[in-house]
Amino acid sequence: MPIDGVTCRLAVAALAALVGPRAGAGQEAPARVTLAIVGGYLIDGTDGSPLRDAVILIGDDRIVHVGTVADTEIPTGVRVVSAEGYTVLPGLTDSHVHTMIVGHGVYDDYFPRYESRLREIMPISARELLLAGVTSARDLGAPLEDILWLRDEIEAGRLPGPRLFVSGPFLQHSLPAAQGTSYDSSIQGGFRWTVDGPEDARTKTRRLIDAGVDVIKVIQLAQMTPEERSAIAEEARRAGKPIAVHANSHEEVLEAAEMGVASIEHIGARPLPRYPEETIRVMAENGIRASVTSIVQRVYDITAAFPERVDDPRLAADLPPELYEDVVSSLRFPGRLNYFSGAKTHNRHHDTKIRQLYEGGVQIVVGTDSGTPMNFHYESTWQEMDLLTRAGIPPLEVIGMATRHAALLNRVGADLGTIEPGRLADILIVRGNPLRHMSALRNVVVVIQGGQVVVRDGALVEGREAS
Repeated sequence: MPIDGVTCRLAVAALAALVGPRAGAGQEAPARVTLAIVGGYLIDGTDGSPLRDAVILIGDDRIVHVGTVADTEIPTGVRVVSAEGYTVLPGLTDSHVHTMIVGHGVYDDYFPRYESRLREIMPISARELLLAGVTSARDLGAPLEDILWLRDEIEAGRLPGPRLFVSGPFLQHSLPAAQGTSYDSSIQGGFRWTVDGPEDARTKTRRLIDAGVDVIKVIQLAQMTPEERSAIAEEARRAGKPIAVHANSHEEVLEAAEMGVASIEHIGARPLPRYPEETIRVMAENGIRASVTSIVQRVYDITAAFPERVDDPRLAADLPPELYEDVVSSLRFPGRLNYFSGAKTHNRHHDTKIRQLYEGGVQIVVGTDSGTPMNFHYESTWQEMDLLTRAGIPPLEVIGMATRHAALLNRVGADLGTIEPGRLADILIVRGNPLRHMSALRNVVVVIQGGQVVVRDGALVEGREAS
């Protein structure tokens, strides 16, 4: 039990009642401390060296002090979380998720069957992400009213889940080939909105902004006219909303740069063995972040090596029985799924292209596209981080991609992404050392979100534990 109501194994009761040096005449009184995390190996998200025997003091929802056991005084009576023997790091951010889907292999079956149950399914996805240590996430594609409902329910504390930055439906010029299905549903609640001309593009972008989305998502750039792209970009810029796009070809990257986008999603998916150097230069010079979503295709290889992962008991425990059976049934023959038609050839060059982005100065953020076939919310984030380290990126920098750089992408860098005084207290405690084996992130012990313990001993806390 890492949480002990008043004290931990350290002799905190003998420590003084103030944080740091005592306040003297004319000095400002120390901040009120409501929770202390004591001990542990701290990776603070700043790319600095880890800190042993760390102490983090929290006042309500904010971090007020970071130090060590040797130099920090802890107020008497403060609730203590013992992190001895564990690693402490900022809560993770997954920069590309889809809470409306849960790993089913055939979208044309899934959406007609379950789109009326999304408000039952989406909270399950949100819980799974939070239990995996994901305290913030960008949801980049869902029916507008459903995803705004989920974001607001989480923000109000009525549902557990990561704080969400949402796009609602994504904008595109034309629907996929299978028109008329629920997967391709229209503006009346669907997650794909088509645009027909610049005025329609402007109107629908404005409709998303007025509804309260946090980010604008655009796909199929090459199929849009320059006037449509320009209209979307102008409305987003006027409202101060970042844009996320799908772009694979060099031409699409140029179009994305012209739009002033914040991120390109799935940039590693193109089948060429390397990107044109000009593509890398354009992204780096324009500050366009890359969400490579390695796991989307690499999950095929992972499953081929260990097919039993599809029958993970967590999936059975989380999903309604009939949905669980349907998901597992849809994945019995992954090699037959159209979704993975290019996996065997595309995956061969994926690591090379990730290193090319990294070495070329393109900032990468951790995004997973979680919820796509076989890509389960409860493990997608650590799997993506593991793949990035296997591609040759140092683990400490990968952690920064899931924390500090993700916060900057979401324009909340002053509040989230690092463990420093003044930041919101989103903190993860795990068993093991992710700098040695990124799979340590599977072993979530405690999650603190906004200064409150929301996961304890790897299980959700019923109602949030007040500090």
